[in-house]
Amino acid sequence: MLPSDPAARHRAIAGTFTDLVRGTRSWEAPAPVDGWVARDVVGHLVEWFPGFLASGAGIELPTGPPVGTDPVAAWQVHADGVQAVLDDPATAGRTLSNPHIGDLPLDMAIDRFYTSDVFMHAWDLATATGQEHELDADTSAEMLAGMEPMEEVIRSSGQYGPRVPVPDDASAQDRLIAFIGRDPSWRPPV
Repeated sequence: MLPSDPAARHRAIAGTFTDLVRGTRSWEAPAPVDGWVARDVVGHLVEWFPGFLASGAGIELPTGPPVGTDPVAAWQVHADGVQAVLDDPATAGRTLSNPHIGDLPLDMAIDRFYTSDVFMHAWDLATATGQEHELDADTSAEMLAGMEPMEEVIRSSGQYGPRVPVPDDASAQDRLIAFIGRDPSWRPPV
């Protein structure tokens, strides 16, 4: 099981993602997200979160090189910046405000909306690039249990594809991946 503390949890999940980024040999490899390649998985994470954090908490993350130029360095600067926010003792007392989610403690908001996104997209990057990676089963089951009651809202956001059917005895990872609209058996075209 991954740590429950938001800073430690991000360190573990982002660390795993960093290993996958560094292990990527082809940034143009097709990804399991329709129309994406491996580079787009990193680009998504590096590009959406800074605006969310700036508008909701007034925090500006450092920016690295463009993902199109150097995805490894772009990810590293970004991940280090997020970790610095979570490691800052003042973070515990800060709030993130967003019209869609209300007010949340900053570390909880980062954990719930960003770190969980990194967790799920690790599967996308690993699968696209042929790297071995298995999502933590307990975390997968916990995330799925938290998302299923909000399925209608999640689907209407446009951020997730239709749920993919899987067998009743599918692993927690496969059930989570299928819930967010990915085919757990997807492999890059040969």
